[in-house]
Amino acid sequence: MRAAVFNGPGDIGVEERPRPEIEAPTDAIVRVTHTAICGSDLWFYRGDSDRDAGSPVGHEPMGIVEEVGDDVTSVAPGDRVLAPFAISCGECEFCRKGLHTSCENGDSWGGDNGGGQGEYVRSTHADGTLVRVPDRYADDEDTLRSLLPLTDVMGTGHHAAVSAGVEAGSTVAVIGDGAVGLCGVLAARRLGAERIVAVGHHEDRLELAEEFGATETVSERGEAAVERIRELTHGGPNHVMECVGAASAMNTAIDAVRPGGTIGYVGVPYGVEDEGLDVFGMFGQNVTLAGGVAPVRAYAEELMADVLQGTLDPAPIFTETVGLDDVAEGYRMMDEREAIKVLVKPHADA
Repeated sequence: MRAAVFNGPGDIGVEERPRPEIEAPTDAIVRVTHTAICGSDLWFYRGDSDRDAGSPVGHEPMGIVEEVGDDVTSVAPGDRVLAPFAISCGECEFCRKGLHTSCENGDSWGGDNGGGQGEYVRSTHADGTLVRVPDRYADDEDTLRSLLPLTDVMGTGHHAAVSAGVEAGSTVAVIGDGAVGLCGVLAARRLGAERIVAVGHHEDRLELAEEFGATETVSERGEAAVERIRELTHGGPNHVMECVGAASAMNTAIDAVRPGGTIGYVGVPYGVEDEGLDVFGMFGQNVTLAGGVAPVRAYAEELMADVLQGTLDPAPIFTETVGLDDVAEGYRMMDEREAIKVLVKPHADA
């Protein structure tokens, strides 16, 4: 099969690799029809995080089940499925409490499992991981584009909102105008927030945030952004969603949140250790910090239900679509902020 691989910073290639095969009775093989490039993929693309040269990339697969192991009961060949970015067993202590990203038997889409930006993947623990799309929608391209973000960014934005304690009537600030931040706006609106202040630096993305439900936008940076957020929310919002991962974004969240408020953070914190966080500021203002890597499998069914009934549609975050041959161009477009999120179709007939 063909799959995208990391050759080094700024260098994504497409190579022939062994097609994954069933190795355990709990495995399933999925023919990937839709996948995506994630903002977190840019960390290794830019050389900001370590990754082995020659390793397959991608972690947001959706496709058709081709083969299942003898113990798999939740899906069958021919089923349309989507898969969270983390493989989980669904049975251990942490999966049972909805913390699938801490699964005792967890796995990833890389290595011998094929990589999510390739033609096929092996899902270990298929029953605990794969989410079946109802047959009625299995070939509806518009619906599939709306469901694909549930593999990562929509579930991650939702985790930020849940971690921040967003509920009906809340006033919320969402820090970040990338795909996760935009999905965070959708999530806050879905949970009933009355006011949603979207904070970012790109006019087109802030316009999309307004379409998604933001009631105000802030394009200033640093202290100016904090002052503007406080001004709009009469002293700071009780709920702040940090959807970037940079120390500057986290400190904006800390400085802007209302005393006694809650920050829900989901941005991958690369480099934060070196730049420092205002922990004393959180301590002094009794600010709660909650969140982490999003257990998107825990949210998949409830979010899918809303997508299927037409009340949730994150598809507009996909501003570009490429085939596997052009995946390197997709990385470039995201790296240079020419695209919010790139959808990838590994098969030409998908």
